[in-house]
Amino acid sequence: MNPGNAESEDAQRHWFDRARTGDREAFERIYRHHIDTVYGLCLRLTGRPDRAEDATQETFIAAWRALQHFDSRSTVGTWLHRIAVNSVLQQVRYRGRRHEVRESAVDRLPDIPAEHEPPLDMEMAIAALPDGARHVLVLVGLYGYTHREAAQWLGIAEGTSKAHLHWARQRLLTWLEQEPPR
Repeated sequence: MNPGNAESEDAQRHWFDRARTGDREAFERIYRHHIDTVYGLCLRLTGRPDRAEDATQETFIAAWRALQHFDSRSTVGTWLHRIAVNSVLQQVRYRGRRHEVRESAVDRLPDIPAEHEPPLDMEMAIAALPDGARHVLVLVGLYGYTHREAAQWLGIAEGTSKAHLHWARQRLLTWLEQEPPR
């Protein structure tokens, strides 16, 4: 939830119900309430602002199209997060990121002499993790979803989710230990 625009879940459901009837202003209100958190999730999942913007836009387009399918078992925010995860995963599949060569700033850290090494930027470090580990770390470690939810959303086994989170945390700890004292 956007802390600067705190509304109760009941108020969100009211706007959501109005949006279901085709009320674009109500959907715009939902959009404005959730845009920052959806973008933040997409940014952390993709590690790239341009892709996060695309995934955020796709999330809200998909949400508008799927308003009638919201079953009220989860909050509006959780529903949007689920759509955002799907948008990011679709983007990953479409772009074939497994075959894309990308240079990671964090992978360069060991080559920098310790006395000249800049402080570790956690967002940069998270962005440098491999997709699977980054996705689980963001969903479970940062956003507080359960391993079961993350595994279901990502299409992996719950044990794989746990392994990805453990590996991601270990990798981040290794990078933190390499950071010189200030």
